[in-house]
Amino acid sequence: MLTILDKYILKRYLATFSVMLLLFIPIGITVDVAEKINKILENKVPLAKVLSYYVDFVIYFTNFLFPIFLFLSIIWFTAKLANNTEIIAILSSGISFRRFLRPYIIGATMVSLFALLMGFFLAPKASEGFKNFRYLYLIGNGKNEMRETNDVYRQISDNEYIYVSNFNQEAKTGYNFVFEKFDGERLVYKISASSIQWNPTSKKYTLLNYNKRTIGDLDDKIEIETSKNMKFNFDLEDLTPVVYIAETLNWTDLNKFIDKEIKRGSANINVYLVVKYRKYSIPISAFILTIIAVAVSSMKRRGGMGINLAIGIAIAFSYIFLDKIFSTLAEKSSIAPIIAVWIPNVVFGILAFFLLRNAKR
Repeated sequence: MLTILDKYILKRYLATFSVMLLLFIPIGITVDVAEKINKILENKVPLAKVLSYYVDFVIYFTNFLFPIFLFLSIIWFTAKLANNTEIIAILSSGISFRRFLRPYIIGATMVSLFALLMGFFLAPKASEGFKNFRYLYLIGNGKNEMRETNDVYRQISDNEYIYVSNFNQEAKTGYNFVFEKFDGERLVYKISASSIQWNPTSKKYTLLNYNKRTIGDLDDKIEIETSKNMKFNFDLEDLTPVVYIAETLNWTDLNKFIDKEIKRGSANINVYLVVKYRKYSIPISAFILTIIAVAVSSMKRRGGMGINLAIGIAIAFSYIFLDKIFSTLAEKSSIAPIIAVWIPNVVFGILAFFLLRNAKR
């Protein structure tokens, strides 16, 4: 059961966090509008799309900058409690520091659940709208940059592989197409064509300059046609997904997508796994950053709240910096994504432990 002290601190916790969000959101929108207004006017973007973009913008950046907003809000109101000697009065009444932390942990639980639900369901949809708008209206050659269309090589099943040297999304056409089917390590047959085009009416692919070589024990069988219609067990979205596809999928779809990409031997699997693991690591960071913020700001300092805020800002941006570095390393190197994503939480978890021990003294 919550006591008067719990309700008092919890109310300050949630209210300050909410106010911090409401203060920074208009600032972020204003800065973004000032930066992008020329492009928006130049491309004559409809007002409805602009308004939809800024709704997605708010959700996207709230999810991305959630640790900073939370950390600074706790630093702010806890330092104010310390500056008004309220914390000294609370601890002098016989309440232990661990008991003093309880409403903070309850608040962190509520915020982390909110962050978890946002990361699973709200943020993916907002990310899709935000990214699509940027690529379609704000980036010079955005439509072509949305997809990896050069030297596309994919495993579409356990024993089938495809390759196109270049893919034109507007024409639904791939060039220098190759399809290979294996039985274990033995090549069964190979299909090649100068181009492959999707036909939405017949739900088939049209191959120009079709050539099929079936490997035999003593000799090979070769089939050549100028044009041939065929069905394959892949579609265009599978062939060239948008580069940010993982960010736009909800939890269920993301897991299905990752399983499918693992079977295909996708070269981008680490990128997708980083997105998946971050959905868990960010909510957990609410607890770690809450403990650090309380430990840092609960002491009354000679410099006042300014010193606490300066320390808090330095720690918050260090966390974001470390998180970004290891996420990039996971995407570009051989380091395991789950390790890279959780390293910032482990490092700052250890820091939280030592700061808390010091604060108790």
